Amino acid sequence: MGVEEKDVDHLPKNAANYTALTPLGFLARAALVHPSRTSIIHGSDHYTWLQTYRRCRSLASALIKRSVTFGSTVAVIAPNVPAMYEAHFGVPMAGAVLNAVNIRLNAETVAFLLGHSEAAVIMVDQEFFSLAEEALKILSDKSKGNFRPPLLVVIADKTCDSKSLQHALSKGTVEYERLLETGDPNFAWKPPQDEWHSIALGYTSGTTASPKGVVLHHRGAYLMALSNALLWGMKEGAVYLWTLPMFHCNGWCFTWALAAMCGTSVCLRQVTAKAIYSAIANLGVTHFCAAPVVLNTIVNARKGETIRPLPRIVHVMTAGTAPPPSVLSAMSQRGFRVTHTYGLSETYGPSTICVWKPEWDLLPPENQARLNARQGVQYVALEGLDVVDTKSMTPVTADGTTMGEIVFRGNAVMKGYLKNPKANQEAFANGYFHSGDLAVKHPDGYIEIKDRSKDIIISGGENISSLEVENMLYQHPAILEVSVVARADEQWGESPCAFVTLKGDLEKSDQKSFAEDIMKFSRSKMPAYWVPKSVVFGPLPKTATGKIQKHLLRAKAKELGPVKKSRL
Repeated sequence: MGVEEKDVDHLPKNAANYTALTPLGFLARAALVHPSRTSIIHGSDHYTWLQTYRRCRSLASALIKRSVTFGSTVAVIAPNVPAMYEAHFGVPMAGAVLNAVNIRLNAETVAFLLGHSEAAVIMVDQEFFSLAEEALKILSDKSKGNFRPPLLVVIADKTCDSKSLQHALSKGTVEYERLLETGDPNFAWKPPQDEWHSIALGYTSGTTASPKGVVLHHRGAYLMALSNALLWGMKEGAVYLWTLPMFHCNGWCFTWALAAMCGTSVCLRQVTAKAIYSAIANLGVTHFCAAPVVLNTIVNARKGETIRPLPRIVHVMTAGTAPPPSVLSAMSQRGFRVTHTYGLSETYGPSTICVWKPEWDLLPPENQARLNARQGVQYVALEGLDVVDTKSMTPVTADGTTMGEIVFRGNAVMKGYLKNPKANQEAFANGYFHSGDLAVKHPDGYIEIKDRSKDIIISGGENISSLEVENMLYQHPAILEVSVVARADEQWGESPCAFVTLKGDLEKSDQKSFAEDIMKFSRSKMPAYWVPKSVVFGPLPKTATGKIQKHLLRAKAKELGPVKKSRL
């Protein structure tokens, strides 16, 4: 029997010394401390923290008046606009759960999400009203007469064509601003009684099956919002540009972090290099988050779209696929300070960070970029991170070569998948959350992803990391973007197939000669069996957050058929 743990005292929790953790209180504090400071900028619209607090309370009040209650789900289908930001506070203030929906999904998938989450309300940006309309029709047709339509709210945006708004209003949809007018801006919202209560629901990409609903709690959102600001050195009053979609992992919890730091959100409806540089020059942007593909767009922007030198150091947090060292180096040369993080929807977005060490400042730029391309160490708010042998669950040797699976444990791990006990059992096996990402652990304890388990290429019995091949190919001066997947090979079982987008003016060049040049370049940089046996040119399919959709590329590689055995 274990020894009973006894505390030094017998003092109980009480109302004065114990409160459920929630990020909602950050907003009340921001309104108190900086009521007239700008909270949100969207085109010509500017709001202060006091206005944002009152608008969020109005939203909560209006939702409650329409029977939204504890445990209800409110779906929001919108890009980075003020209403999406407000929903991150107003919806949970009503006791409800926010489901921020990816605007790039098709109607069939959106219908699945709305049905699976049992959304009581759908708030939809006018540009995407037809998407919501089509999804609801699919749901209605499948329900065979048992469909109870949710309350539909349309978010107007004067930067959009008014026809879509008029169409939505003609269907009897409530306009967002009119909805707020029915609420009480002084609504006395209450924090959750239990910090384990759900604050948000987000869906995985569902590349191999139906998307899984990731349920997050107030406690994790609170801890990760503070962790973000702390680890990034984000100062009070930071000006943050929304290049990362707020629908992606709740904007990596920066929706809540910005209220904690009393910062300013600059909404960016469409992400372009020109818009990013313009916001930096004209709106005082100090921070933004972006997937590596967005960084690639920035470093390859045309001269007329850029600003050199930058008016200040701009801090960039990147996550998603591992950023190529060449892109990290190019960003640094342009005056951006890039912090590399890693995580998943199931871990509230970024939950590991490649902490920069002062001694790295003395290294050559290419060495700095290589070190910064690693996924690093756990966040302050994450209790457990390791790379383990998936069969024995023992940690791998920290030698930088032995591969294992990244596993997580702690408050920064989701509650679980909604209505999916089988997936939860698999995800939480042996007391850890299993990421499915394969990595090594270096002698300094920093982890480095080598591939997703499904992306490893097995050629002639040898494992090839598609990420490592990609990183080398990114050094080719003509390559803008590249993704490497397995293609069937008559001789080796599988061999690397490189899907390549060439830089600007090279797109219409002789692709055959470029393919030969890329293979020649590869042979000079990597082991022979790593060299792509086939090169395919064209734009790469991406998710709404800029991640390259390798499952679509694998499907294309399958259509190409196997690489024929060479005849000697």
